[in-house]
Amino acid sequence: MKVVFARLASDFLSAIVFLVIYLTTDNVVLATSVAIAGAIAQVIYARIKGQQLNYMTYASLALVIGLGAITLLTNDPRFMLAKPAIAHFAIGAIMLKRGWMLRYMPPIVVETVPEYVTVAGYAWAALMFVIGAGVIAVASTGDLKLWALYLTVVAGGAKILAFAVQYVILRLIVTSRRRAAARAEMLPMQR
Repeated sequence: MKVVFARLASDFLSAIVFLVIYLTTDNVVLATSVAIAGAIAQVIYARIKGQQLNYMTYASLALVIGLGAITLLTNDPRFMLAKPAIAHFAIGAIMLKRGWMLRYMPPIVVETVPEYVTVAGYAWAALMFVIGAGVIAVASTGDLKLWALYLTVVAGGAKILAFAVQYVILRLIVTSRRRAAARAEMLPMQR
């Protein structure tokens, strides 16, 4: 479980850096610049360490650089409100890659129920698209308080709930399959 959270933190490090700097300084340009530099430095560091970088890492880097550049060029508050929708749509599109979620799963899950992990990956993609559409709907109101509430409580809560549901379902299925396999092995011995 610790490895999963470490990988997620690594994948979303630039977004976390952006959020922390923006909330503490209220400076979009500074927060964006540091997030872009951090994402680039993270990839360079991984390459120097000889770590294998996958599709998700490069897609995240491209997303950070692309969205960051647009933010720096426009400095438009309406774009800033809609920007999380673009990120959710892009992440949703990335999540449509078959098997993307397998790297985040413990070996026992990957070995026992890889097909369910693939389905869960598609469910996450759908969730990202729905959240992105919600961001656009809320951003179109121009109400910053409603927007902040939606992103933190609704979008964040939906992701936490989805993670919890996925965890419980996968745990139940893995446990059930392992018990069934153990019973199947015991049957020939009893005869």
